[in-house]
Amino acid sequence: MAVEPDKPGADDPGSGRRLGLDVGTVRIGVAVSDRDARLAMPVETVRRETGFKDRDKGDIDRLLELIHEYDVVEVAVGLPRDLKGNGSSSVKHAKEIAFRIRRRLAKDDTINTPPPVRMVDERLTTVVASSALRASGVSERRGRSVIDQAAAVEILQSWLDARHFALNGHSPSNLGDEVREP
Repeated sequence: MAVEPDKPGADDPGSGRRLGLDVGTVRIGVAVSDRDARLAMPVETVRRETGFKDRDKGDIDRLLELIHEYDVVEVAVGLPRDLKGNGSSSVKHAKEIAFRIRRRLAKDDTINTPPPVRMVDERLTTVVASSALRASGVSERRGRSVIDQAAAVEILQSWLDARHFALNGHSPSNLGDEVREP
């Protein structure tokens, strides 16, 4: 079954910070962007507490606190898909967390316009994050505590880059390039 992520640029909320989430069965990696939505940075790893039949628990509360703390205008939740674009068994976990965040934001009277919660393609982000940590000499034990944050950074950075391209027609990597007429 093919699972489609959201496309950046459509109904974009404008400038402001974005929050990126890598949802796992045990932990949720969290990343945040700068105010210009150009660069993703790790924030923390939240221990997963809320199950499918549970009421919202401390993990959802913490994610909402971070949304308020960073004055987030958009949330990007990683959508785990295989290389063919099909949903992995973890898709339901990511969608459940996204649903709970949307529901809580809609009921939050301290926010005029709730930030949209997007599902973002996260193929290979954990693999890339793991490889980068190993290459930098981070131990396996220490790596577990930061790998989810690194994956959240990968998810959010890919969203920011795709958003920038959708809105401006070029990627941030060539921002300094100028096209000159001959």
